[in-house]
Amino acid sequence: MSNELEIEKIKNSKEDVKLNVKVIANAKKKSIEFQEDGSVKLKVIQIASDGRANKEIIEFLCKIFDRPKNKISIIRGELSSHKVILIEKI
Repeated sequence: MSNELEIEKIKNSKEDVKLNVKVIANAKKKSIEFQEDGSVKLKVIQIASDGRANKEIIEFLCKIFDRPKNKISIIRGELSSHKVILIEKI
């Protein structure tokens, strides 16, 4: 399934969505890529230090999924590159 279809599916979801995310910090550009196994590869520019990458992850996902910051949270893996991210319904 394409990234655009997955993004629209999450945007229009009537339920909370949990994403299993592999984060690649210190990338040249931000990107999101949905994998065939249902996980997500997320690249962010910030380094994984002092919560900078986590902050960028939340801001990036807010923009992609058109949600306010209080509707997206890292529920597991704050200090890991493997995270579970909750996107709450609106």
